Amino acid sequence: MSRPAQITGVQRGRLALRSGVMIYVGVLVVLPLAALVQHGLADGLLGLWRAAATPVAVQALVLTLWTAALMAVINAVMGTLTAWALVRYEFPGRGLLSALVDLPFAIPTLVTGVMLVILLGPQSPLGGWLAAQGMPIAFAPPAIVLALLFITVPFVVRAVEPVLLEQDPAEEEAARTLGAGTWTVFWRILLPPILPALLSGTIRSFARALGELGSVIVVSGNIPYRTLTAPIYIFGEIESGQPQTAAAVSVVLLALALVLAFAARGIEHATGVHNG
Repeated sequence: MSRPAQITGVQRGRLALRSGVMIYVGVLVVLPLAALVQHGLADGLLGLWRAAATPVAVQALVLTLWTAALMAVINAVMGTLTAWALVRYEFPGRGLLSALVDLPFAIPTLVTGVMLVILLGPQSPLGGWLAAQGMPIAFAPPAIVLALLFITVPFVVRAVEPVLLEQDPAEEEAARTLGAGTWTVFWRILLPPILPALLSGTIRSFARALGELGSVIVVSGNIPYRTLTAPIYIFGEIESGQPQTAAAVSVVLLALALVLAFAARGIEHATGVHNG
């Protein structure tokens, strides 16, 4: 076979591969998204606003946003500390800790909710004691935050960890030798390099939390105006035979998730961070 024919064959193979991948992603991702947007906007923007602006829907969206935001802040702090411990220290159980960080990806989120109810529900010793002290966890907003924290543990840790691995500890040691305190070392030496990865991981965990259903539906109690999140509200509307309302609120969550995803991607692209 001549060289031009070989090149043509390679080019055809590449074109077939790209086309196959685009069709695959289009069928699995683009078509469902397009169907959701079309259904949610069937009555126009005014119809979407009316469906998403009902008191129950607004309260569900507000609860979803503030619990996800609180989770993201806690995750940013504790995820960074966890990544720091995994990278900078050798200690017994380090491998186990690293494996546990990825465990939420393997556990069904519904099982996460069941675990939290068993541990912190009103029938458990700990949950019953907390409830008696006026601090109920299960079937209250704190349980929602805990469930979201569990399912998003890996996001910040795995985003920050490779950046810390690339950073030379000698810079921190030199700063301490020159008299810099712990906070000075953190703000001037440690934080600037990891900040893009930290922001990217935090944004992705926040976006993931916006759509969480499995764990939250078990631990929240699903009480309107108190513990009913937007994904559970959508699920309830589907069960009640109101797909139009469900699609409208879904479009709102989808828009938020897309904005967050593009923001995280933009940070990664601008700074050369690759979020694993």
